[in-house]
Amino acid sequence: MHDPSVTIEEYMHFASIARQHPNERPGTTLPSNGRIFSKFNLFGLRKSQEPNANVSNIEKSNGGFSEHLAWANVTDDELVQASRAVRTATWGAVFYLITTDILGPFTTAGGYLLWKMFLVLDSDRYPLRCYGDIAYRIFGSVARHTFNIIQSVQLLFNVGLIIISNRQSLSQISNGSVCFIVLCFIWAIAGAVFGQIRTLQKLGWLAHAAIWINVFILIEATAVIWHSEPNYDAALANNDAEKGPVATTAGPPEGVGFQGQLVGLMQAVYSYGGAMLFVEFMAEMRRPYDFWKGMICAQTFIFCCYLVFGLLNYSRQGQFTINPVYQGVAPYDWQTVGNALSLVSTLIAALLYGNIGIKVIYSNILMELFKFPSLAVKSGKLIWVVVVPIYWAVAFVIAAAIPSFSNLSGLVAAACILQFSYTFPPLLMIGLQSQRDAIQDGEGLDPATGQTIRHDSGFSRWMRGFRKSLFLNLWYMFFFLGSVVTAVLGIYSAIVGMIHAYAETAVSGFSCTNPIGA
Repeated sequence: MHDPSVTIEEYMHFASIARQHPNERPGTTLPSNGRIFSKFNLFGLRKSQEPNANVSNIEKSNGGFSEHLAWANVTDDELVQASRAVRTATWGAVFYLITTDILGPFTTAGGYLLWKMFLVLDSDRYPLRCYGDIAYRIFGSVARHTFNIIQSVQLLFNVGLIIISNRQSLSQISNGSVCFIVLCFIWAIAGAVFGQIRTLQKLGWLAHAAIWINVFILIEATAVIWHSEPNYDAALANNDAEKGPVATTAGPPEGVGFQGQLVGLMQAVYSYGGAMLFVEFMAEMRRPYDFWKGMICAQTFIFCCYLVFGLLNYSRQGQFTINPVYQGVAPYDWQTVGNALSLVSTLIAALLYGNIGIKVIYSNILMELFKFPSLAVKSGKLIWVVVVPIYWAVAFVIAAAIPSFSNLSGLVAAACILQFSYTFPPLLMIGLQSQRDAIQDGEGLDPATGQTIRHDSGFSRWMRGFRKSLFLNLWYMFFFLGSVVTAVLGIYSAIVGMIHAYAETAVSGFSCTNPIGA
C-alpha cells in the first residue's frame, strides 16, 4: 500500500476506473429490497447488498482496462470483489458515526476537500484506509508519519478527556465521597479492560444509541436549568464565578480578554471539528460518492442541536455555565441522571477512540518501524493485551495532571482537531491540484507498460501546476495560513488558561478535590 515506486498518476488512473463502477456513479441506486429510502436504509442500519460486479460492463466503460495488465498479477475482477466485500457502510451509517458525541462535524469546507481527494485517489487496487494515506500519496512518507503521530496524540488526549469527564460525573454522583484521583484510576482500569476488544463490530448500532442518549441529555439539562437556579458551587470551583445575579452578554463578558475568547473559540472547534476519521468512514462505504449526504445531514443535525442548546442554557445561567453543562445542573437527582447517561455515551466514545488510537500506533509505529507481528496472529494478540493497559495508563496521567476540562479540550482542539479539520485539507488539496494540473500532453501513466511518463520534475513542475489553477490555489493557501495562525493562538491561549487554572482556582493535578465541586 505504501510503495514509493507507485506514482500519483497511477493512483489517479485506478481511481478513475473505480469511480466508473456502476454502483459508484451518481444517479444509480444500491439494490436493497427495492426501497433505497426504507427506514433501515435511511438510518444506515442495514448493510447494502450488492450483486457481483458485471466485469464485462466495466471493461467496456473503461476501454478494456479490466483485463490483466502487463505489470499486474491480480485481475480487476478479483480486486473489485475483494475490495467491495469489506465496504458495507451506507451514508446513513456515516451520519450516525459523525454525530457520535465528540465526533461532531461542522467541517464543511475541510470535509468537502477530503471527499474530493478521496474520490481522486482511492481505488480497488490502491484503497485509502486512513488520513495519513492521503498525505503519503501527495507528499510522501514524512507527511504520512507526521499525520499519524498527530492523529495518535489527538486520540490519546481524547481518551484523557473522557476520563476527566467521567470521573467528574462519578464524583458528583458520589457527592465527593470518593477521592477524585481514585475515580480517574477506576476509569483507566475500565478502559484497559474494555480496550481488550480488538474489533468494534456493530459500531453503527452503538453510535445510533449514543446519539439519542446525548440528545436526551441536552433536552433534560436544558429543561432542568430553566426550572432551577444555577449550580453556584460548581461555577465557583470551575469558573471562579461568585454567587450573584445572572449576567449575559452578546459579546465577550467583562474581564474576558483575547485569550479567554480564543479558549471559547477552541471549544467550538472541539465540538464541531471531527474530520480526522472522515477518511476511515469513506473507506468503509460501499459508495464513497454518497459520503456528502451523511456529512451534510450530520452537520445540520448537530449544528442545530448545539446552537439551540447553547443559546438556551447560556441565556439562563450566564457566567455560571460550566463545561460540560449537565454537570452544572443544581438539583442533585437530575444532575445524577445526566451524569449516569453520559457515562454510557462516553464509554462508547472511549471504545472508538481507544481502539482506533491503539491500532494507529500499533500498525504505523510498532509494526512498521519495530517489525511487530500482525494482530491477526497469536503473538500480535498477546502484545495487544500488553499495549492496551500502557495506552490507558498514559491517558490516566494526562487526565490526572490536567484536570481542567475546558483548557485541555481547547489544547486538543488547537493542536490536533483544528489541523485535521481546517489546516491539512487545503494544504493537501494544493499538493494534489498542483500535481494533477502539472500533467502535460504525452505525460501520465501508460496502461500498456505501467510506466509513468514525465517530461520534467522538481520545483518548476510544481509551480506550473500551481499556476494553472492560480486563484483557487491562492484561496486554499489563504485557508491554510488562516488555520495555522488560529492553531498557534489557540495553543497559546489554552496553555495560558492552564497556568491560570493552577495558580488562581481550585484546579490542581493529582488531587482528591473535584475541580467543579461535589
